[in-house]
Amino acid sequence: MANKINNFFTNMLLSLDHRKIITIPDTVYLKLVYRIHMHRELNIKNPKTFNEKLQWLKLHDRKEIYTTMVDKYLVKDYVENLIGKKYIIPTLGVWSQFDAIDFDRLPNQFVLKCTHDSGGLVVCLDKTKFDKQKAKKKIEESLKTNYYRNCREWPYKNVIPRIIVEPYMKDDKLDELIDYKIMCFNGEPKMAFTCTERFNGELKVTFFDLDWNPLPFERHYPSSKKKISKPQHLDTMLCLAKKLSKDIPFVRVDFYEINNKVYFGELTFFPGSGFEEFTPNEYDLKLGEMITLEGSHE
Repeated sequence: MANKINNFFTNMLLSLDHRKIITIPDTVYLKLVYRIHMHRELNIKNPKTFNEKLQWLKLHDRKEIYTTMVDKYLVKDYVENLIGKKYIIPTLGVWSQFDAIDFDRLPNQFVLKCTHDSGGLVVCLDKTKFDKQKAKKKIEESLKTNYYRNCREWPYKNVIPRIIVEPYMKDDKLDELIDYKIMCFNGEPKMAFTCTERFNGELKVTFFDLDWNPLPFERHYPSSKKKISKPQHLDTMLCLAKKLSKDIPFVRVDFYEINNKVYFGELTFFPGSGFEEFTPNEYDLKLGEMITLEGSHE
């Protein structure tokens, strides 16, 4: 019966075009999508789990500054003012349209990113072999993405879709650039996770406590079987994350460690949009207990 209900809601949403989807009230929409992804009812009045509380925050924690904080272009000035310019990856240019990019002025290696999503990324390792048409297709599709419409992530509602170009960043000692993501609850870093092996097949997501001991759970993606060394500057990352997460119920602060230097990555309010399962499931509740919500019925 549960599968039939989930299939019904899935087919119903798929049958609607974007103009009709946006007319569905946020609470109703989130309950439908939560049932589809999590296979259970969303308790929005008395949220307990991590995923439930992220949905509650989508509806009730709507500070104007959050729009700046998720914009990959504007966030750089915001973060620089709080922690300093040395942690910011430079921007080589910003454009509203792909065809406006002056590729002749770009270095041989660079990264294209959309300012308003997480999937709109193209890496160029050699300009002489760069497939511009393929890149254009991906970027222009990403420019159409709307996180507010699709997942009701309010901070993205008014982000202007643009394209930024950054230098290609590579660590001389590592084959891949590891994301170090600090989970901050009510302004306090509580745990971290890494994203690895994304270019070698299946993405691995591995959780650690603040002493870099692996934690006994997974979230949607499998953890890595490889040893992931503690970043040399973890203490710096935790200190910076604390500054950037001040007075926020939950936010994830991302960093890179490149050639012995720390660089800011991005700020994320709703990892997986609050639709990713935990294994074992009990950790959904354990992480949820770390978030204090102002104004809820909990």
